[in-house]
Amino acid sequence: MKNLCATLLLTSLCCLPTAHAEEVGKVSTTFRLLSPNDKVVVDAFDDPAVSGVACYVSRAQTGGYGGAVGLAKDPSRFSVACRQIGSISFARPLPKQEEVFKESASFVFKHVRVVRIVDAKRNTLVYLTYSDKLIDGSPDNAVTAVPVSGQGIPLK
Repeated sequence: MKNLCATLLLTSLCCLPTAHAEEVGKVSTTFRLLSPNDKVVVDAFDDPAVSGVACYVSRAQTGGYGGAVGLAKDPSRFSVACRQIGSISFARPLPKQEEVFKESASFVFKHVRVVRIVDAKRNTLVYLTYSDKLIDGSPDNAVTAVPVSGQGIPLK
């Protein structure tokens, strides 16, 4: 029974849809003669429930032969910066905490995630990025905040 549960869990994790972001740019950090270099990649995405807020996530991307075929495990080093880029409006009332971005950082088991947290007392949207793995995650994280002026944040 345990093996069946573990198999079902792994199968469901493999089939989860991942959020897609637009790559803004990348820089090489390590030169590799015969395979792709290690890089730092910057992706941008818009908050799906908050118009007028865009987030930028930088992350390390492992090169080499494993990186070229998508089998390398990327390090858990990343940063996030979210900014108001226009008038803020809300598509719906927001939960106190909600995942807004997810991207694979290894072949199957590791993800970079961004969670939006509503700080109602300060009328601010807080964005936290971290990584998780099937067995253990990383304590590495980054946080950014976007204050909302002139209106309240609608909460669920």
